[in-house]
Amino acid sequence: MAGKKSTEPDEDILKNEYLKLVTPLKKPLTIHENRLLQQIQKKFSKKGFRLDINNSEIILYLQSIEFEAFRDYVQDLLDNPENNRDSLLVDKEIFLKIIEDISRIKSYGIKAGKRTYVTYRNERKVKDRQSKVTRRGLYYYAQNNTFSEKNTELPKRYENLIINDDSESVLKQLPDNCIDLIITSPPYNFGLGYDTSTDGVNWEHYFDKLFAVFDECIRVVKFGGRIIINIQPLFSDYIPSHHIISHHFMQKKMIWKGEILWEKNNYNCKYCAWGSWKSPSSPYLKYTWEFLEIFAKGDLKKSGRSEDIDITEDEFKKWVVAKWSVAPERKMDRYDHPAMFPEELVTRALKLFSFEGDVVLDPFNGAGTTCVVAKKTNRKFLGIDISKKYCDMAKKRVTEIL
Repeated sequence: MAGKKSTEPDEDILKNEYLKLVTPLKKPLTIHENRLLQQIQKKFSKKGFRLDINNSEIILYLQSIEFEAFRDYVQDLLDNPENNRDSLLVDKEIFLKIIEDISRIKSYGIKAGKRTYVTYRNERKVKDRQSKVTRRGLYYYAQNNTFSEKNTELPKRYENLIINDDSESVLKQLPDNCIDLIITSPPYNFGLGYDTSTDGVNWEHYFDKLFAVFDECIRVVKFGGRIIINIQPLFSDYIPSHHIISHHFMQKKMIWKGEILWEKNNYNCKYCAWGSWKSPSSPYLKYTWEFLEIFAKGDLKKSGRSEDIDITEDEFKKWVVAKWSVAPERKMDRYDHPAMFPEELVTRALKLFSFEGDVVLDPFNGAGTTCVVAKKTNRKFLGIDISKKYCDMAKKRVTEIL
């Protein structure tokens, strides 16, 4: 590549489509280093970047790249000379410097698993956005709340504990503002337990009991803390649970922070009947997703130490896109539970909305996935469930984590 005519794009293409990175050279490249760069160029040239080399520098024109694949490929070339003997005779620092330079770029988007460095900025910008937001008024329904801004600590006796009891009665024993994050998926037969034989049918009674627990959750969550409710509307009874629950939280002056669509890609649901078959009379709609409704208490911003952030750049950029494609839990038979969180779903929620060391509560703990993930991600947990069988299972799962 050395000595060839430069392949530098013209200025318009460079400005609009590529980010230019320059790696200075202490000495001209050897033939082995040139060959290795050509191999990398051949491997990735159609995937968003191009190389231009002269005796004093390597110029990388970067548009988009699957960075982890690029890094691993180059590292494998350097670490396994049996695959390419040129790697025995090169200055590895040249190649490692290219990887480092790319990794230090903090401004990029994520598209189809690749980091995109230029065109992601081409989103429409709203002129004078902040003043327009101010004039509109933020979360008008949550203004003039009476929440205390003084946060407290969860009593030590409740840390990393799983309690077999009624959630409302247990929560009443906790002080105000002592929980950082609540994440839960309330059962549809709440008050009876999943391991009972009778389903709840009185919806007014169901929501009265559910909201009594949620009101205690609002009280114990910290100022700036979050509550995440995973819920699927009961489509068969035309009960829009996610709307009913959201309305209750907003009435209680909680800020609706957002909604995540959990795409389960579960296309194995029964398709033998779609209501009025091939008729507008009363078609029945099928859904492959559930919702995560997210609420904040008093403030959209949660305080925490920067050193307790454990989410990576790529995770953050992927997960703030509020449609998560996560397969349903495949091990429910093992725990004899009909509706478990997948660990991946809880992991994303905990890393995106809490810090390491935070206290995480699940008032409908079931088989304990929230507690398991909290422990794995260096958070404290408190799980409550009315079912002794599931509490025993949750305790067993937690103790199995090293």
